[in-house]
Amino acid sequence: MVGYLVFLTTSVGLFAIFALGLNLQWGFTGLINFGHVAFMTVGAYTTVLLSSQGVPLFFAVIAGAALASLLGFIIGLSTLRLREDYLAIVTIGVSEVLRLIALNEEWLTRGAFGVQRFPLPMDRYNPNAIGNIVNFALLTVLGIFALWQLGKSLKAQWREGQAIQGKSYKPTSKISLVIWGIIALALIMTVYINSCFALSNYNYKAGLMLLVLLVLAVIYWGLQLLVTSPWGRVLKAIREDEEIPRALGKNVFWYKLQAFMIGGAIAGIAGSFYAWQLTTIYPDNFQPLVTFNVWTMVVLGGAGSNAGSLLGVIIFWAYDALTRSYLPQIVTWLAVYFPALQGFDSSRQGAFRIMVIGLILMILMVWRPQGILGKKEELTLGR
Repeated sequence: MVGYLVFLTTSVGLFAIFALGLNLQWGFTGLINFGHVAFMTVGAYTTVLLSSQGVPLFFAVIAGAALASLLGFIIGLSTLRLREDYLAIVTIGVSEVLRLIALNEEWLTRGAFGVQRFPLPMDRYNPNAIGNIVNFALLTVLGIFALWQLGKSLKAQWREGQAIQGKSYKPTSKISLVIWGIIALALIMTVYINSCFALSNYNYKAGLMLLVLLVLAVIYWGLQLLVTSPWGRVLKAIREDEEIPRALGKNVFWYKLQAFMIGGAIAGIAGSFYAWQLTTIYPDNFQPLVTFNVWTMVVLGGAGSNAGSLLGVIIFWAYDALTRSYLPQIVTWLAVYFPALQGFDSSRQGAFRIMVIGLILMILMVWRPQGILGKKEELTLGR
């Protein structure tokens, strides 16, 4: 059980990094990127191929992020002056071209055989007593940071509710805010306790989990500083109506390009962790479905909200874990009373799980088109 929760925590961490990159591009800047997995592909392959040649892992990750950012520069330079739909078409096309290159250029990527036995971070790390103390100290700092960010997010939601509704905050809004706070607090404590158990019996997966959480905290904190700065406010203005910041003398194209490149670099870092978690990467690991999954996470949590992106990732992976574990048992139990369900095999169950995700998104678009933590009064999507 501890090992499975370590896997879930690592998956949530790396996809949260991936989602934060997309949220910067679309949620804050309004750039529709349907090929976000392309940046992950570049980051993953660059990291593992360079590290296999003896390049230190840190520099391999930096190179992967830099090349992913360069890809964003090349795509943005040719498309960001065009209409939004052109950007969407180009990005999904580029992601498929890169996947086909990885599949067919065996001299570079080893093709369908995949890249195997590459260096892994924290693989040879065997902590002594002092190392264990450092690990638990870092984990505790991360827990405190998560609680601090949770408090800030809840406080901001409370203030926004009061500003919109006046001094009388609706009881339903207050109750929902308290419920979300309790759920988030329970999740943080669950992850912290499980991580303590995992680190007390240290292995590579526990070390990777701690590393991805550290990187996620740094990226989240950095993005929060960026999007609340004057630079971030310009991005929001571009998202709503780019003619207004252009009239104020802002170089709209350059701001878009910056956001696209930074979001690509963040996705490249997520690609490195994705490769390290899989320990063997194949071109089929980077199907378009990965992009649409992360779009689901961002839309679900709330575009234009970094905390919302994290929430969307958590909900998505919780749903995936619960349905993967319990849906077969539920079907088996129901088949006793409804024999027609005996033909509801694992492939049909997989399709049903995806169908339910689509249904949830449809309901969400009617109930809260801005997402769970999105701001309806701020986003064009909610109008």
